[in-house]
Amino acid sequence: MGNIRLTYAGSLYDRVLPLYTGEVQPEGIDLDFIRIEQPRPIFDRMSGGEEFDIAEYSTSEFVQRYAAGQCNFVAIPVFPTRCFRHSFIAINKASGITSPKDLENRRIGVALYTMTAAVYIRGMLQDDYGVDLSCCTWVQGAINTSGAHGAPTVLPLLKPVNLEQGPADKSLDDLIQSGAVDATMGTSVPASYRSNPNIARLFPDFVEQERDWYARTNIYPIMHLVAIKKSVHEKYPFVASSLFKAFQRSKEIALERMFNLRALRYMLPWMTRDVDEVFEYFDGDPWPYGIEPNRPTLEAMVRYMQEQHLTDWQPSLEELFVPTYGLE
Repeated sequence: MGNIRLTYAGSLYDRVLPLYTGEVQPEGIDLDFIRIEQPRPIFDRMSGGEEFDIAEYSTSEFVQRYAAGQCNFVAIPVFPTRCFRHSFIAINKASGITSPKDLENRRIGVALYTMTAAVYIRGMLQDDYGVDLSCCTWVQGAINTSGAHGAPTVLPLLKPVNLEQGPADKSLDDLIQSGAVDATMGTSVPASYRSNPNIARLFPDFVEQERDWYARTNIYPIMHLVAIKKSVHEKYPFVASSLFKAFQRSKEIALERMFNLRALRYMLPWMTRDVDEVFEYFDGDPWPYGIEPNRPTLEAMVRYMQEQHLTDWQPSLEELFVPTYGLE
C-alpha cells in the first residue's frame, strides 16, 4: 500500500520548516503543506468548511467544541505556537489605569472574546491579581486594521457577557487612542504604543513578570494545537502517531539549528543570551510536545474556559488528545 496524500494548513514557523521543505516526511503520508501565514483564516476555513485534512488550530476553539460535543476533529499534542501574554495588555494611560485591578468595569478591546490568548490573559489576571472582569464591556475587532478579526465560526457563550462589535471602519488601535476603549488584550498590541505616549503596556516589565509567573505556575501558554479531521483519523488511525513523530523531529532540527551560534540564523542581536535562557528556564526545549510536559498549561486552559463560561465542564487531557505512540 502506498502513502496516503493529506493536506496540512499552517504557518511556516521554524519548528515546522523541515516538514515544509520535505526534509522530514511523516511515515506513510505524502503531506501537502499549505502555507497560510495568518492563523485566523486557517481556523475559519477549518471550522466553517473543514477544508483541510490536518491543520494548525485554535486551542480554545477545539476545547470549546469538544466540550459541547460539536467537534469534527481530533487533536494531537503538538503545539505550533505558544506565547507568554503579559506583554499583550495595552492601556490608555489617560483612562487612569495603573494596575491590573483598574481594568475592572472598563471597556476592553479584544480581537475575539473566545480566542485562546484572551482566555489565558483573563485567567492570569484573575488568578494572580484577583481581577473581576465580569462587569467589563468587551469590544471585538481587529487590533490594527479596521473591522472584524476574520470571519470566525464560534459557538455561543454559555453565559451572556457585555459584548459589542466595534465599528466597521475603525481598528481597536483607533478606539484606544480616542478613549472609546480603555485597554486592549489579545495577540497584538496597538501599533500606536510606539508613537503615542498615552498608549502603553500594562506591564512594562513584562519579561520579569512572565519569568516569575512561569517559575510559580509552570504555565507557558499554548495557543494552537494540531487538529485532524475525525473522518481521516477513523479511516487512518496511524496518522496521529506518524504526524506526532514527524512534528517532533522537525522541531528537533529547528532547535539544533538555533543552538548553532557560529552564524546566527535569526535576526536577534542577543541570541546567545537568549539561547542560554532556553537552557536555564526550559531545560533546552521551550517547546515540548506531548501531554505530560504541558499538563499545567493545558489544565489551566481547560479550567479557565469553564470559569469563563465557554464550557460547562472540564474534559481531561487524555480525552482531548488521541493517543500517539513512539515518543511519549
